[in-house]
Amino acid sequence: MPWDPYEANCPSRRLLDRIGDRWTVLIVVALDSGPLRFSALGTRVGGISQKMLTQTLRSLERDGFVTRTVYPEIPPRVEYELTSLGRSLLGPLRALEEWAVENMSEVVDRQREYQTAH
Repeated sequence: MPWDPYEANCPSRRLLDRIGDRWTVLIVVALDSGPLRFSALGTRVGGISQKMLTQTLRSLERDGFVTRTVYPEIPPRVEYELTSLGRSLLGPLRALEEWAVENMSEVVDRQREYQTAH
């Protein structure tokens, strides 16, 4: 079955939505350095709510990008780590991150020009 993200009901479109989500991008790149606990991820990804962090991690786990490991300790320790599939996303996501940082000044300039013209 060929996948076509331009078709409204194609699962590949939902996958693009998932990997293009801002929280997904930031969480996957944050996990590049190794496993992190929920609170450490929340701290690293500034501005994300606990609810969004939970939802995004569940989606990433469901789709096979992240593993969740619960350690039998008191209190329980839970860590999230990239799978090999998740690691395969790092190259493209890092490229997007670098592009955003490198081009942000020009984007800000264009936004100012647009605001002035309108």
